[in-house]
Amino acid sequence: MFNKIVLSMATLRMFSGTLEIMAALLMLRLNQIDKAIIVNSSLALVGPLVLISTTTIGLAGLSDKLSYGKMLWIVGGVACILVGALKK
Repeated sequence: MFNKIVLSMATLRMFSGTLEIMAALLMLRLNQIDKAIIVNSSLALVGPLVLISTTTIGLAGLSDKLSYGKMLWIVGGVACILVGALKK
């Protein structure tokens, strides 16, 4: 029915989206700016982990179709995204 790799990637993204919605509801429930910032900051840790995980799963699925050079370009691109997002 579904490709196992695509299903794994989609499941991780659904988990991430559910976590985002739960965090938004928690912010509303707490109703305090300082606590909402703490909840939001914790989400900043989850986002890059989900990005790395889904990319890794996808690359593992494509490993037989991609050359090492192309894989390095993809890994380099993900690294640039993370550096740009996490650098202050």
